[in-house]
Amino acid sequence: MADIFDVLADPTRRELLATLLGRRVQGATNGELSVSELVELVGFSQPTVSKHLQRLREHGLVSVRTEGQHHYYRLESAPLRDVERWVGDFLDDEVPDQDHENYPGSAAFAAWSGAEVGDSLGRRIADGTHQARSAVEEAAGKVKERLPRLPRR
Repeated sequence: MADIFDVLADPTRRELLATLLGRRVQGATNGELSVSELVELVGFSQPTVSKHLQRLREHGLVSVRTEGQHHYYRLESAPLRDVERWVGDFLDDEVPDQDHENYPGSAAFAAWSGAEVGDSLGRRIADGTHQARSAVEEAAGKVKERLPRLPRR
């Protein structure tokens, strides 16, 4: 789970995901965009877009279809659903019907959609995950130091 937060913490990758989401919402071409179309839409260089698409692909956030020399990418929601379920555990169970815009879950969605709050939220989640991992490793090291050494057979 920690790695996906690192992937989502990058604003370029979130912008690529949001662009692919926009294409899917429009219903055009099965939500697919070629690398050259993505380059044009997001305004980054082709090598930058390709590098970030590869990282997104490694984590299952996008899939690719190759046709000749062209690669067509589309958003894959399953890993984001896993994140949504994980984040949901930390949110209130009750959401007033009239207050969906102020619900904390909207901040998590903003992180995935490329909104400015995503930079802060994504980085905080990644930092918190790193701190938790470091604390667990440190605690495990201390426990290991205190365990009696068993004789080898």
